Amino acid sequence: MRLPAVLFLIAISRAMARRIPIQTLVFPSETNTSYVETVPLKPLNMTAFTLCMRVATELSGDREVILFAYRTRDYDALNVWRELDGRYSFYLSGDGVLFDVPDLGALQTHLCVTWDSRSGASALFMDGRKSLTKIYKKGHTIPPGGKVLLGQDPDSYLGEFDAKQSFVGEIFDFNMWDSVLSVSTIKNVFSGKRVPRGNIFDWETMPLRTNGEVKVFNTEL
Repeated sequence: MRLPAVLFLIAISRAMARRIPIQTLVFPSETNTSYVETVPLKPLNMTAFTLCMRVATELSGDREVILFAYRTRDYDALNVWRELDGRYSFYLSGDGVLFDVPDLGALQTHLCVTWDSRSGASALFMDGRKSLTKIYKKGHTIPPGGKVLLGQDPDSYLGEFDAKQSFVGEIFDFNMWDSVLSVSTIKNVFSGKRVPRGNIFDWETMPLRTNGEVKVFNTEL
């Protein structure tokens, strides 16, 4: 192989090996004022989804922790929680589905939830490992027209926050698809391999409007 071709391949390999800098959100303390608002790439008019994020928190004990909130003017359309008893859950306009899985901690965890209206199949993933499947809200549709927040649970359209439910810790690499990704794809997302970016939320391009004490830093996958 000629020298120029060798140098070209080396340059390509180095470029591919470069890590991609992305933003990370740090919520430093318990408040009722710190949150991040963002806007989806298209309306959340969904009958299926996969929602993934990397998250770390030292919150523990008998305390609710909101991980994701999507609220319309009338009700909570999709919320992801750590419950008082340590279980993890998500809610679609009413009663939720709960999973008894290991707790989050100060070490970053890749967390995903999936749901399909046709079958009602729902599941939770931690670091690429899938929970048992539970049947939940078969035939339901998530409505459009709401607000998406990280860090707080709004009891009204965009307000009435409770500090004792707020998120404290770090969130980044948040992505959402309007379909259920395969188990192998979710494992690839966890391991940092390139997969089709979220078509509802894409962390590499999504706008972030911070409020309160939220800090934004750059990190690398």
